[in-house]
Amino acid sequence: MPSPAVRFAAWKPGPAAAHDGPGPLVVSLTEFAPHRPWHAVGVTRAGLALRRAWPDVEGAIGLWLWTVPGLLRPRTGSVSLWHDEEDLRRFVARPDHRRIMRAYRDRGTLRATTWHTPRSDAPAGFDKSATLHKARALITRWPDPAPLG
Repeated sequence: MPSPAVRFAAWKPGPAAAHDGPGPLVVSLTEFAPHRPWHAVGVTRAGLALRRAWPDVEGAIGLWLWTVPGLLRPRTGSVSLWHDEEDLRRFVARPDHRRIMRAYRDRGTLRATTWHTPRSDAPAGFDKSATLHKARALITRWPDPAPLG
């Protein structure tokens, strides 16, 4: 079975992208797989709205939105980078993020994982290609979570 075609949006830097600090960065990978394909449109729009607010998200280093298009099994999500886990927790607690989570929690399956990536001498403070490579590997390994009912 071939791997799904994962499409990533352009990198969107956050307000903390230029700030350096000690220790590894936190990477968060999320995936939403709707129970009904048409729910993917709404959650994608919600993700785009959060992306527009990204420059105001404290502690955010950057973000890629991603999608695996498909008529029957679309999936969508994000790969975000944070200075630390506290910054990620603050984002998850934001009212706009909570509103989206409540609106879609019964309309699909949400998965998330985090890992740490070392800082580098690169201008962004980490290796973008290695981060995307790991994210793509995880996305393509995740099977479709639920059959259409």
